Amino acid sequence: MKYFFILITCFAAVSCGNEKSEEFPDNLVWEENFKGSSLDTNYWNIYVGNGCPELCGFGNHELQYYSKDSLNIKVENGQLILTALYDSISKTFSSAKITTKNKVDFQKGYLEVVAKLPNAVGTWPAIWMLPTLDRPLNWPLDGEIDIMENVGYDSCKILGTIHTKAYNHTINTQKSDSVVISTAHQDFHTYSLNWTDSILEWYVDSNLYNYIIRKSTDREEQWPFDKHFHLIINQAVGGDWGGRMGVDTSSFPESLIIDRVKLYNKKPF
Repeated sequence: MKYFFILITCFAAVSCGNEKSEEFPDNLVWEENFKGSSLDTNYWNIYVGNGCPELCGFGNHELQYYSKDSLNIKVENGQLILTALYDSISKTFSSAKITTKNKVDFQKGYLEVVAKLPNAVGTWPAIWMLPTLDRPLNWPLDGEIDIMENVGYDSCKILGTIHTKAYNHTINTQKSDSVVISTAHQDFHTYSLNWTDSILEWYVDSNLYNYIIRKSTDREEQWPFDKHFHLIINQAVGGDWGGRMGVDTSSFPESLIIDRVKLYNKKPF
């Protein structure tokens, strides 16, 4: 059985746009180092909107409007900076969200994202994945994998979670675990997911803190992960979880900073 699958609409760019393919280790499939002065749209989509009219607030009563404005999203000094802003006149929030949907879609592998998190009550940064489908998403049946989530009122806790029809937060059955990273807002840390046919593993700085083993009796309701997914990185504000303790508007702007992204066909250690 083939272990790893990847669909990339511009594979030649993946091979030579950031680093030459001959410089890659054998199992490194894609690397994004955010070179240049703008986001490389060969790999990334910039989402604009607030979920309306289909799902205003993204089903979580989030407060931000995602923008492509350079005040919210920019590439600078080899880093991607996603910034949430508060407008005190209109009393609204803007922020940024990017995805690799239909550009870097993959099934299984080891994905790592090096990031420094914001630090304010009301922030809700996330590094996560949804399936790439040729039809509307049927959540939670189609599945969701959260590689890293953090909420500002519990600022040192990092969570890794799956959402499926059988295991999701709307029925309080989601499978999740967490780790405390006291310097998540001061330093860059590596947030990783190892995804195989039989297990999901979550790491911070190569240290395992959560895993979910596929059972022989699992069906799509428990394990909807036999399909291609894409990466999503966003900086939300407020919402049912992120805004549970309110939003400290005096702390904004707040940024989620991404240093690099790497995708391997198998765990590199």
